[in-house]
Amino acid sequence: MNPFRYAFVTPALSMLAITLLWGCGSPPGKPRKGSETLAPKEVVKFDTLYAQNCSGCHGAEGRGGGAIALADPLYLSIVPEATMRKVIVNGVRGTSMPAFAQSAGGMLTDEQIDVISSGIRSHWSQEILNGADPPSYFAKSMGNVQRGKVAYETFCESCHGPQGEGGPKGSAITNKSFLALVSDQELRTIVIVGRPELGAPDWRGNVPGKPMSDQEITDVVAWLASHRNQNPEQPDFISKNEPQ
Repeated sequence: MNPFRYAFVTPALSMLAITLLWGCGSPPGKPRKGSETLAPKEVVKFDTLYAQNCSGCHGAEGRGGGAIALADPLYLSIVPEATMRKVIVNGVRGTSMPAFAQSAGGMLTDEQIDVISSGIRSHWSQEILNGADPPSYFAKSMGNVQRGKVAYETFCESCHGPQGEGGPKGSAITNKSFLALVSDQELRTIVIVGRPELGAPDWRGNVPGKPMSDQEITDVVAWLASHRNQNPEQPDFISKNEPQ
């Protein structure tokens, strides 16, 4: 009898026996615990819901993209929680923000809306604002277009160029296509909190030592809004000389 033969065969048989015993706990065709695919309405993890529904516009980890950064303590300090939830539920009509709640034609349940709304704050509102006292989220008065033009020239023109048509440091912000996708409230929010992911300053950083007043912000928004296409159904590329 060759002892070396059993030295190799015995470990092999042992491994086979362990494998068979392990497999006995999971009958063929039966998913193991935790491996089942959840139905869309059963997903309640914030990271998953945010990645699937929000990150495409607001960026991974809320750092901004096509839309404003949500992981911005300044933004989270001014937007009321109820307002944020309402926007997620109903969207913003006439802009690129869709409704997500099933009650408004979206795909998410009320529980999932709650997870996203509360999760944005619990994940990203921990940073300190270092004593900043930002203007209110909502405008307190009506804006004035003429004053807004003056305020724009003072605080915004150096980056966004004359008439808001774009400059060396900023994009065109009187572009009708851009204005068609943002509400007045979103314009106000951007002026207050900036777009830090794009290098755009908040309301304090346009002119060193001279933060914008609440009224100046309101007036700039009125001036920007005055550049919107008054006939949004009419494509911008149609020449003024063509029959309309």
